[in-house]
Amino acid sequence: MRRVLLPQHISDQVAPPGAAIRDLRGLSMGTSWSVRLLEAAMPGRAGSADLQQGLQQQLDLVVAQMSHWSEESDLGRFNRAEPGSWHSLPAAFCEVLGFAMHVAQTSAGAYDPCAGALVNLWGFGPRNRYDQPGFLPPTDDTVALLLSQRQRRRLELDLPARRARQPGGLQLDLSAIAKGYGVDRLARYLENQGIGHYLVEVGGELRGAGSKPDGQPWWVMLEQVDGAGMHEHPAEMMLALHGLSVATSGDYRRFFNDGTARYSHTIDPRSGMPIANQLASVTVVHAECMAADAWSTALTVLGVDAGMALAEEQGLAARFLQRDGHGYREFLSSQMLAMLDE
Repeated sequence: MRRVLLPQHISDQVAPPGAAIRDLRGLSMGTSWSVRLLEAAMPGRAGSADLQQGLQQQLDLVVAQMSHWSEESDLGRFNRAEPGSWHSLPAAFCEVLGFAMHVAQTSAGAYDPCAGALVNLWGFGPRNRYDQPGFLPPTDDTVALLLSQRQRRRLELDLPARRARQPGGLQLDLSAIAKGYGVDRLARYLENQGIGHYLVEVGGELRGAGSKPDGQPWWVMLEQVDGAGMHEHPAEMMLALHGLSVATSGDYRRFFNDGTARYSHTIDPRSGMPIANQLASVTVVHAECMAADAWSTALTVLGVDAGMALAEEQGLAARFLQRDGHGYREFLSSQMLAMLDE
């Protein structure tokens, strides 16, 4: 069975007559990006090479400012900075970090961009990775020590002045929000070029606007979980990505098994441990992909009960898939239920 999700607000902007779909793609953030856009033959419109370069530059800026894989990014330099030092932040970096801290506060720490040291400790950072020879999961004592250190390493963020203070040893990690922000930057760039009909994707996270030449919306399938070993699979769900973004957080993407336990790449910053709440995935639909990205991670850490409560409180359209024996249980927030075409 396939179900359909429809936007609650539909634009009256129609596709230009005679428009054709143009496809552009490239690489960034350790993954691929793609853009499908609709354009009519218009004098003065940027050619494919110019659009390709402009789109790539948007993502290159995100990497240069926010990559935790590069020591030369603005984030990398902040992470290595002297204790007590204040640092001016580029506008994009400050925007993303400010929203990340908002989600951290609203979720009571279930999501935390300041938890980079914990992510690294569990082998999901740029060095000493879980998939490298000789890696061992940290001991409980090591995790407890790092958690106690984090209590003394609080980020001070001065948003009006666009600056942040490094308390010493604090490791920022924006990997759970930067891809979504990259999607939003691509969308804004296209709109600034006068392109209002597009589907943008970075590493599986998407944003769409307008429609295709035939007037149909950009239909996308919600990301399916890896159902290995499961007898029952969740029903497919199609989304009309019209003025909306979608992001999915899933524990099936990256994990390792040391022979005694399975460790998810999603770390609960409150306990310092990988999540073990049986959530296979959380999908969030939102106007902004940055928001969908961050909220999907926060809800995944919280689990079904607390996550659903927060989704309802924040008015989020969210879908939870929880493992249950040989199948899955699905939970939809009221905002997601309102989008179901039944």
